[in-house]
Amino acid sequence: MRTFVYIDGFNLYYRALRNTPYRWLDLFTLAKLLLPHDQIHRIHYYTARIAARPGDPDQPTRQQFYLRALATIPNLTITYGQFLTHVKKLPLASDPTKFVEVLKTEEKGSDVNLATHLIYEGMANEYDTAVVISNDSDLAGPIHIVTQEIHKKIGILSPAKFPTRELLKYASFYKPIRQAVLAASQFPPELKDAHGKFRKPASW
Repeated sequence: MRTFVYIDGFNLYYRALRNTPYRWLDLFTLAKLLLPHDQIHRIHYYTARIAARPGDPDQPTRQQFYLRALATIPNLTITYGQFLTHVKKLPLASDPTKFVEVLKTEEKGSDVNLATHLIYEGMANEYDTAVVISNDSDLAGPIHIVTQEIHKKIGILSPAKFPTRELLKYASFYKPIRQAVLAASQFPPELKDAHGKFRKPASW
């Protein structure tokens, strides 16, 4: 069975990995542990390059090391969205009649890119089963199209403790991503690529 895995990188990070020791995550091993009977033909990973923040200037460097680690997985491709920053007025919690201007940064593109590839590759009959790692309800529409119109199986590997009902409504099957599986799916501390050896960031 040809299986493609589609991963919303930021949804996975904020729902399952943030503030855990499991961020050095080998996505191929994760997929194999959760889908032991599937042939993982391709893994799509969707993310955006982050910028340094005053409280964490090393964040882009850590991300770059992780992207380098992911690039050692032969059947994995990375598709980049972008971060957009804009000024937004929000009410004060202490006085909702007063507003303050804040800088709001949003990641754009990952859900659209994921949905586009999911539908296109399904129509092209490139996979038998697709698996989505996300808890974003905006993907319910594309999943519905693939399961009901293209007649492909789609599973949800949920990074959230409580998966959204919109995704489960149209999914062919569902599995939670538990901490034990994350712990068993870590890259080794040291890896090697065409540029040489590199290690898991010390702060991770």
